[in-house]
Amino acid sequence: MLRGLSLRHPEQQFLFCYRAHRLWPSLPEVLPGNARRAILRTGGIAPWRCGIFHALNQRVDFRFAPTVATFHDLFVISGEYSTPEFRARFTEQARDAAARADLMIAVSEFTAGQLSDLLGLHRGRIRVVRHGVRLPSSAPPDDSERENLILHVGAIQKRKNIGRLVEAFEGLPEGWRLALAGATDGYGATEILAGIERSPRRAAIDLLGYTTDTDLESLYRRARVVAFPSLDEGFGMPVLDAMARGVPVLTSNRSALPEIAGNAALLVDPLDSDEIAHGLLGLINSFALRRELRNRGLARAAEFSWERSVDSTWEVYRELAG
Repeated sequence: MLRGLSLRHPEQQFLFCYRAHRLWPSLPEVLPGNARRAILRTGGIAPWRCGIFHALNQRVDFRFAPTVATFHDLFVISGEYSTPEFRARFTEQARDAAARADLMIAVSEFTAGQLSDLLGLHRGRIRVVRHGVRLPSSAPPDDSERENLILHVGAIQKRKNIGRLVEAFEGLPEGWRLALAGATDGYGATEILAGIERSPRRAAIDLLGYTTDTDLESLYRRARVVAFPSLDEGFGMPVLDAMARGVPVLTSNRSALPEIAGNAALLVDPLDSDEIAHGLLGLINSFALRRELRNRGLARAAEFSWERSVDSTWEVYRELAG
């Protein structure tokens, strides 16, 4: 988003602001010519003055310019997905951001509804700007070139519902593997990892941990199915990433996932392991269903471009600047 904005508007100057502990790791990345770095510190960004400040997540510690804040989701407030201490801190930050920002960007209509319901924001202060999707550099492989592999992309944590996914996988035919690509230190990971170790299909489950972009691209090209039965999502990037790479998707029928998936995925109740298993069996056993969802998914992913997201964000800036 930042790079797209600066490249699309070369006549403007952009300041990419980092908290102190994130500044040094950012230095290897070459910025566009009209962008430079600054440390985001309490009390303002000295010595520069900004016409507009955009907080890229639901945190606005101070106000020094007309401000827009992007909200991705509020599940820390609404769900049991974190410690009470983190929930309290997050809630305070979200309420402060809502109070200090002039306009809010929500990444989905679902998240916009959360802002209204949980923070009491008037919809007139909320603008919906959906994310885009990165398209692969080459055409996706056909079904015949893929492996009997079910891929899940996301951290090992309670909200991702991996425990029920593993239960569902245990009822699938031999010869299929389940690959779990994502960090293994999320909330509730200890219990989930213990369940994986106890699984009778443990030998067929690949616990990959954090996965680089290159390795993830390879996994998307190998997988015959992507399963993403998350309990709650404000958007759901893995759904679109899979669709853009020609992989049929099974995902949840709740939160923002139906909104993002449209009619291009198989939707299931994430609280029902049997329904997840039944959906996966349907995909495994039906080449016609996989082909249909592949074609629908490619068309659906094409509706989400980062160029559109960048332009919509710029319109919010224009509105804020009057």
